[in-house]
Amino acid sequence: MNQKSERYSRQVLFAPLSKGGQDRLASSCAVVVGCGALGSVSAMALVRAGVGTVRLIDRDFPELSNLQRQVLFDEDDVSAGIPKSVAAAHHLKKMNSEVIVVPIVADITHRNAVDLLGECDVIIDGTDNFETRYLLNEVACQRGIPWVHGGAIGAEGRVMTVIPGQSACLRCLVPDPPQPGTLPTCDTSGILGTASMVIGALQATEAIKLLSGNAADVITGLTAIDLWTGQWQRVSLKSLSVRGCPTCREHDFPWLEGRFQSTARVLCGREAVQIDPLQRSSPIDLEQLAKRLSLLGRVVSNPWLVRFEVEPGLSLSIFSDGRTIVSGTREEPRARALVARYLGA
Repeated sequence: MNQKSERYSRQVLFAPLSKGGQDRLASSCAVVVGCGALGSVSAMALVRAGVGTVRLIDRDFPELSNLQRQVLFDEDDVSAGIPKSVAAAHHLKKMNSEVIVVPIVADITHRNAVDLLGECDVIIDGTDNFETRYLLNEVACQRGIPWVHGGAIGAEGRVMTVIPGQSACLRCLVPDPPQPGTLPTCDTSGILGTASMVIGALQATEAIKLLSGNAADVITGLTAIDLWTGQWQRVSLKSLSVRGCPTCREHDFPWLEGRFQSTARVLCGREAVQIDPLQRSSPIDLEQLAKRLSLLGRVVSNPWLVRFEVEPGLSLSIFSDGRTIVSGTREEPRARALVARYLGA
């Protein structure tokens, strides 16, 4: 038995996969968007499984608080300040030298999404904000690329596989983006490392089904899990998939066309970046937002805005119309990352 066949010998014994499925994995390409808690688990599983090319896209760098759940990084990566996609690729190549691992340090926007995602067989969602998820959803629906949505907070998580033309898409499930600060994030509500590991593994399993020729076995609908209570729930989305969804039915792609994407700009004469919101129909509940952020740090609020100090010299000022001014940086990618981290937008 040669080295290659030995590497996957236990995997090909699994009847639904077999050698034919393994060969299909080897000739396929997966894109993992976001190399954090979910993305690092999914990427590791796909590389070890022998997916031919795994493309890693991330805009951030690892921090010490990531190590509790983001399995591809260590203390040396944090000290060196290496971008997440680069550090992840370094470790993954040691796990399986047969796989082509391509790290990309980038913030996905409507300007580059098609170039970064267009030539692949499946997209894995490891992102931390709905704006990027809507963008992934639209690229997938426009190009006919399956994608696997995932999310995890606390001990809970969810997985949803979208097969364009066959299943409900993300916008069928969530027609409008949640307002900033209304949803919990890892930085506001915490997360168990085991939760992200389970969700990331489920996402990778769904991707392996799709890539190996077993799309008929993909889990339909939304799977929701609470690891703390041990509850698993399957939610059918069949009724949603037959509605008139603007994205998957009417083929309207506002995020991909840049119509709904928030904009960021450096404020003249200031060490600050303003993030303008997506279109919103109602103002943010500043009182509730202030209560949530006050658990994490110093908050000053009034009827017009909430100011949250991330660290000395770095703060977020959130207005009721959704605008956020990130003071203490002139770097747009960092400002976007902070808004996603604390506001989930």
